[in-house]
Amino acid sequence: MRIVCISDTHSRHQKMPPIPEGDVLIHAGDCTGAGHIFEVKDFAKWFRSHPHKRKIAIAGNHDYCFQKKHPVSTWAREAFAGEGIIYLEDEEVIIDGVRFYGSPWTPVFRNMAFNAGEEERFRIRAQIPEDTDVLITHGPAWRIFDYVPDDREHVGCFPLAQRIDQLKLKAHICGHIHESYGYAIRESDGLKFVNACTCDRSYRPVNPPIIIDI
Repeated sequence: MRIVCISDTHSRHQKMPPIPEGDVLIHAGDCTGAGHIFEVKDFAKWFRSHPHKRKIAIAGNHDYCFQKKHPVSTWAREAFAGEGIIYLEDEEVIIDGVRFYGSPWTPVFRNMAFNAGEEERFRIRAQIPEDTDVLITHGPAWRIFDYVPDDREHVGCFPLAQRIDQLKLKAHICGHIHESYGYAIRESDGLKFVNACTCDRSYRPVNPPIIIDI
């Protein structure tokens, strides 16, 4: 299965590099700039236009309108469903025998969408099923594509890093930290890590999609 990964397009999807062919197209959150419903609808139509057999998306910390407490959260989810996009929020979907699990939560930052304290994130991460093959989270795990050079610190999720080490994943796909775009394979077990941020630190949509085969 060929998986094409993008993330953090921030409503700049029309200007990003071309998206290559594949079986599953994944967006790991922050499809909007400010979480407006019109941004979601525009993105959903664009996302659907690609030929990939299945399309999966999760929310990110900018995607306020997907939070259940938001007045238009139902409309946002319906916009994705109406375009045939699989939206995952602490949920799984099986495609051709491969189990995908998606979760939007990130450490608290400026009171943005889907923020959670560490204790709550331990609880959230414990819910990730043992038989997950491909894990999609908006933010990175601690010390894995999570470094912010300007602050000289790692800002990833420690509970997520612990949970990943307990699982037998084939791939972990994330975004959120624009400065840490990249791809790597862990030598100890072959686990593929992807930070698929499309936008760079200046919010320019310059990073190409990342392809992984599983």
